[in-house]
Amino acid sequence: MSLPPARKPYAVYAITLHGLGIAQRLLSGLPGAELYVSEKLMAKAPAGALPMPLPMGPTLSRTFTAYDCHIFIISVGAVVRMIAPLLEDKKVDPAVVCVDDAARFSICVLSGHVGRGNAFTERVASVLGSTPVVTTASDVRGTLTVDILGRELGWRLDDLERNVTRGCAAVVNEAPVLFVQEAGEPSWWPEDKPLPPGVRYTRSLEGVDPAAWEMLLIATDRDIRETHRAQWEKAVIYRPRSLVLGIGCDRGTPEELVERGVTQMLAQALLSPASVKAVATVDLKADEPALLALCQKHGWALQTYPAAELDAVPVPTPSETVKRHVGTRGVAEPSALLASGASELLVRKQIYTEPGAGRSMTFAVARIPHSPRKEPAHV
Repeated sequence: MSLPPARKPYAVYAITLHGLGIAQRLLSGLPGAELYVSEKLMAKAPAGALPMPLPMGPTLSRTFTAYDCHIFIISVGAVVRMIAPLLEDKKVDPAVVCVDDAARFSICVLSGHVGRGNAFTERVASVLGSTPVVTTASDVRGTLTVDILGRELGWRLDDLERNVTRGCAAVVNEAPVLFVQEAGEPSWWPEDKPLPPGVRYTRSLEGVDPAAWEMLLIATDRDIRETHRAQWEKAVIYRPRSLVLGIGCDRGTPEELVERGVTQMLAQALLSPASVKAVATVDLKADEPALLALCQKHGWALQTYPAAELDAVPVPTPSETVKRHVGTRGVAEPSALLASGASELLVRKQIYTEPGAGRSMTFAVARIPHSPRKEPAHV
């Protein structure tokens, strides 16, 4: 999994004199915003404004994928016609917000959820003192936003397409929905606010009858596709960043060996790589190329600890041989425990190598603990 290129936050487009005044207010209130102005207004534009020939099509073909949010001080109809040829997929399309020429309304036009358009619309309206116009049913009704639930916590959808539309409909229609939380932060919904009508909560998937629910929303770091097939078929799966991998390896272990080892051992443990938050190891390995490459590729943090600190952590499989080499009787197990804050391991130390490699790695996993939500379990 390679990380997508970073986008700039805001592009603002103005083609009228009144629009230029509104744009200047937006620049003051939205850090990082860049302003595109029709060429005929450039003489009155603030410093740093970028000239925009009309028609706007050629400019938009360059800028559309370069910003998270496009703010047009232009009519909705005109904007829809301009951006239509540029649309690709809701997973990647940026947010589009339209503001009228008197700044009375800020209207979310595109990517309300996945592209954060609704949130951007609220922000634009706050800067301008305008009325935000959001038409997404879950936001209007103040219920769960199934397709972006937990995103501010770093959660990911296991599959952006599978069951998500059905899940959104079930929540909006107040059908029986069960949220099953096996991992992750409890603050995916305000704990001082009752769950929406129709939604119930439990901490365990065991004993859940999928036939009793219109949809299941499951926050888990486990691969349940085969172990809980009936529940998986009827579920939207969320991947909290709940796992810490403790890794030790010989100096100079090839990057490919470490990558294959991590992939294989996560699969054997029925754990999702999408739920990994960090790799932990001894500080002697802080510059180990294979570990740096692994974390860079997947966007995982690398946390290191002095040998003496690791050696003070009781672990199930200590090794005097390891202590002679690095000063601690364990690397993978104690580093996973320290970095996660867990009191026990999810996966004890495993050793991975390949024929003829002459190098090996050790691997352990711990789950970051979180307090349960205040609501009682309902099943």
